[in-house]
Amino acid sequence: MQTTNKNEWPLWEVFIRSKAGLDHKHAGSIHAADAQMAIENARDVYTRRMEGVSIWVVESKYIHASEPDQSEALFEPANDKIYRHPTFYDLPDELKHM
Repeated sequence: MQTTNKNEWPLWEVFIRSKAGLDHKHAGSIHAADAQMAIENARDVYTRRMEGVSIWVVESKYIHASEPDQSEALFEPANDKIYRHPTFYDLPDELKHM
């Protein structure tokens, strides 16, 4: 592994899955030379109290996101699909906890 200056290390996004959760949630960002270092640093920084069971790291340059100012055009077509909402369906009275 080639050693680089810490100022040149890429930025990594950190996602942690908690003991009580089923999904990974964004915890923050760190700089690291490679993926293994990013996982180890993320463990040290974001799971100090043993609250995590899984860590994902992804180099920030590989994340692509929509623009907030374009959200109306992106999400508006879903408004026409009311069947995707649970209120569209009639549930029997016997069915609880839905």
